[in-house]
This record gives sequence, C-alpha cells and structure tokens, in this order.
Amino acid sequence: MSTATRRGALTVEMTSGSLWKNILLFSLPLMMTQVLEVLFNLSDVAIAGKYAYNTYVALGSVGSTTTLVTLFTGLLIGLGGGVNVAVARGLGMGNDEDVEHTTHSSFLICLAMGVLTCLVCVFFAEPMLQMLNTKEEFLPGAVLYLKLFAIGLPGMGLYNCGNGILSATGDTKRPLIYLAVAGVLNVILNLVFVIGCNMSAEGVAIASAIAQWVSALLILAHLLRRKDACRLEVRKLRLHRMASKRVLMIGIPSGLQNAIFAVANLFVQAGLNSFDEITVSGAAAAANADTLVFNMMAAFYTACASFVSRNWGAGRKERILKSYYISMLYAAVVGVLVGVLLTVFGREFLGLFADKPEVIDAGVDRLRIMAFSYWIGPLMDASIAASRGLGRSVAPTIMVILGSCVFRVIWIYTIFAYFHTITSLYLLYMFSWILTGVAEYIYFRITYKRNVLTARATW
Repeated sequence: MSTATRRGALTVEMTSGSLWKNILLFSLPLMMTQVLEVLFNLSDVAIAGKYAYNTYVALGSVGSTTTLVTLFTGLLIGLGGGVNVAVARGLGMGNDEDVEHTTHSSFLICLAMGVLTCLVCVFFAEPMLQMLNTKEEFLPGAVLYLKLFAIGLPGMGLYNCGNGILSATGDTKRPLIYLAVAGVLNVILNLVFVIGCNMSAEGVAIASAIAQWVSALLILAHLLRRKDACRLEVRKLRLHRMASKRVLMIGIPSGLQNAIFAVANLFVQAGLNSFDEITVSGAAAAANADTLVFNMMAAFYTACASFVSRNWGAGRKERILKSYYISMLYAAVVGVLVGVLLTVFGREFLGLFADKPEVIDAGVDRLRIMAFSYWIGPLMDASIAASRGLGRSVAPTIMVILGSCVFRVIWIYTIFAYFHTITSLYLLYMFSWILTGVAEYIYFRITYKRNVLTARATW
C-alpha cells in the first residue's frame, strides 16, 4: 500500500460526502483519544495512591498540583485548537502556501509556549503552590512533581500542534495511535519508577514527562515525512506574520478560556469545602465523571471547528450550518446517553473511587444533578467552536468569562449562600450553560450572516 493510500485510509473527507457519517468518523478517534488521556491521568493518581512508599503524601502531592496542571495544559491545548482552525481554512481554500506558512509558524509558536510554561513552573512552582494554600506536608512533593512534570510541557505543546495539523486534514486516527503508545509507556514507567525504583510523586512526574515527549516525537516524525503542504521542514521554520496572527487569534483566547475555567472552579471548590468531609469526598469522587463526559463531547467540538473552517475556506457555505448543528446534536446525544448510564449505574461508578457507603451516597447527589445537565453544555461549546471555525474567538471567550465564570461566582455568593445545599451549588453549571449557550448561539448566527452569507472574511 502506497503512502498516499495509507494516508487516505486514515483521513476523513470534510468538504464532500455525508456530514452525518464523516463527522462521526472524524470524532470517534478523537473521543477515544480524550478517553485515553483521562484514563492515563487517572492511572497516575491510582499508582501514586496505591504503590508509592508514602501513599498518602504522594497522592496529596500529585493532587495539589491539579489546578496548575490544568491551567498550563489548557493553554497548550487551546493553541492546538488555533492551529487546527487555521490549517483547516487554508486546506479548504486549496492554498498550499498558506498551509505551509501556518504549519511552520505553528511549530515555533507551540514550542515557544511549551518552553515558557515549563520555565514558569520550574522557577515559580513553590510560590504558586503556596498561593493555592497547599498543605505544608504536601508542599515539597508537589513542588518537585510540578517541576519534573513541566519538563514535558514543550513536548505537549508540539504534540498538540501536530494533532491540530493532522485533525485539519481529516486524520484523527494517527494522533490516537501515537497517544496510545505514549500512554501505555506512561503506565509502564509509572510502575517501574514507583514500584521498581521506590520513588514517590517524582516518579509519576518523570514518567509523564517522558510520555509527553514520546508522543511529540512520534507526531513530528510523521510531519517530517509528509509529502504535502503540511510537511514540516527544518529549513523553512520561521514565523510568518499573517499565519502566526491567525493561530494566535484563535489559540490564545481558547487557551485563556481553559485557564479561566480552572480559576472559576476554585470558587466552586471553596463552596464545596464548606460542607463536611464526607460530602467533599463524595463530590470529589463524582467529579471524575465530569472529566470523562466533557472530554468525550469535546471531540465533536473539534469536529465542529474543523468542518466549519474547512468548508468556509472551500466556499461550501451550505455545509457550514449543517456541520454546526450535526456536531452539536452528536455531543448532546453523548451527554444524554452517558447521563442516563451514570444515573442508573452511579453507585457502581463511584465505587471505583470510594469504598465507604456514606461517601458513595454523598457522591450520588452530585452525580444525579450533573447527569441531568450534561446535554445542555453543547449549546454553548458547539457555538463557541463554530465561531472559532469562522475566525472569531475573542468575543466568544468574553461571553464565556461573563456567563460561565462571573455568573458562577455571583451564583455562589447569592443563590448558594442562601440555600447552602449541594443541589444549589451544582445547579450553577446548568444555568450558566443555558445563559452562555443562548448568547453564544446568537453571536454565531450573527457572525455566520456577516462573514459567510455576505462573504466578508476578515482574517
């Protein structure tokens, strides 16, 4: 089988054929990638908590870094989204020069951001963790974990860059394969370092860093071998002004949105901490479902941005709205199905993370509220993705900040402060998604009318 034939077998056509079929084929490997990422992250926590010589301290050290890890990885993932949209638009237009410029500019931008986040973590790990009120007994281990984990951030930046490029071509299977290889290696190295070398949280961090670089090297090796406009050539590496602008216009607001969510969740966590230890533990166990569901639905948001941008560039106006609605519907269906499963098998799910009946009972309360809410989120997230596919990212991010962040903080100090129940705390997600989703939908339709129907492209 020729290289071109193999590549064709791995790619999904975006500008022709059935959108229902192609969006599903595009999204399923992405969904599996997201699920694998969640499972591999959970394996880090599980191994640290069960096999480290100081299990309690190791688990606490790793857990204390969660907010910061989410913050910095969110920035890199957001940049990857910017790469995806910019490359997809160039491919849709059939502009090989634009694609080439975007590919090489993206490499340098993502590498630079990876190095920057790495340096911030290495030099400011302790003061950042102290600002988050990390317990003294966990602080030394958390500082060491964050510094070692940060070594892998440039690799994560490069992997997300490559993932964005390949996804824009319709190839979501190859990044899945590379991540699976790196993830299995991560689990093996976790066991070797923690059990074999008698290491603690630092062993988990080293394993994660190595795995990040392996996934980056695998995807870069492929890009260096390509024979099309997405090929990466060292001699052509430079920042092209317009290409860099397009990537940053989408990537930075998207990354900041991820970071802002992490900050907003600190207020939610503060509200949760006002309850007893059993309630807090139960809610923490139930929160594992959120990560799984949100990541599964995120595959369709990536599909939405990719298909919208690709078809916009190709002048296939009639496929833009269809791509948006189909992606949103698929994500909502996932939310409904997983919500039903969690409602029916919630106790069995919580049993994976807790063994005390009272903790499981407390977790069920949160799980049922969120299970009923998941399907509402796609109205907001699919609308944001579609707007970014049309080159608009700043305004959607501002609306997210106002609706999903500022609104949540106000809710905590008003509605939750008045009722002070778990139900009143977690209903903020449903109402913030509805409020922000309606605003994002209106903005997307306005953007579609102005930029697509009147063909006034501005980026």
